[in-house]
Amino acid sequence: MRKKTYLKLIEYQTEQSRKHLGEVAGIYREMRGYKHDFHHHLQTLRGQLEAGQTQRALAYLEELDRQLMHVDPLLKTGNIVLDAILSAKIAQAREAGICVTVKANVPDNLLLTDLELSIIVGNLLDNAIEACMDAQGERFLRIFMGMKQKMLYFSMLNASGRKLPKKAGLFSSHKNGFHGFGLRRAEAILAEHGGWCKYNSEDGAFTSEFLVPALR
Repeated sequence: MRKKTYLKLIEYQTEQSRKHLGEVAGIYREMRGYKHDFHHHLQTLRGQLEAGQTQRALAYLEELDRQLMHVDPLLKTGNIVLDAILSAKIAQAREAGICVTVKANVPDNLLLTDLELSIIVGNLLDNAIEACMDAQGERFLRIFMGMKQKMLYFSMLNASGRKLPKKAGLFSSHKNGFHGFGLRRAEAILAEHGGWCKYNSEDGAFTSEFLVPALR
């Protein structure tokens, strides 16, 4: 890899890592905010009921229920970092009108560091969301993540536009002119841990898949 390309890759990695970890922090700040608000809601309801204002308390509960219908719950996978990454990305995808389904069950004590997990999953989901935005018709994102004995397995199918061409072994991307650097960085981390990843592009759909040793 030429020095200039390598430096761009490092720059991209740093930017994406900061972005993904910022999203993780953001989703947990949001969850803490809901907990804080919940305490005030209970105080309000208690005061209304103690004052005998039953109908007013019921109306308050109905309004609260309507608001909670629009709150995206924190995904529960078993891995706290993955919970935050997936929750942030899924919320982003749904805001863009993408139908998301997720099935994930992952232990918390992985060999991958939190930063490595953030880079891999964050980059793959960023690429999937970008591809969905180019899709005609239904926009969808289907994610599966789980363990195969001591190996972490990930597969994702997402809507996309026309079949993507490859250039120098990379699928093209519209983001910042880096053309698949995110995928290259994900591949590099997986390779460092003795894992592999595969991608396939067809008209209307793109698939991503990886398998990596994750437990001792």
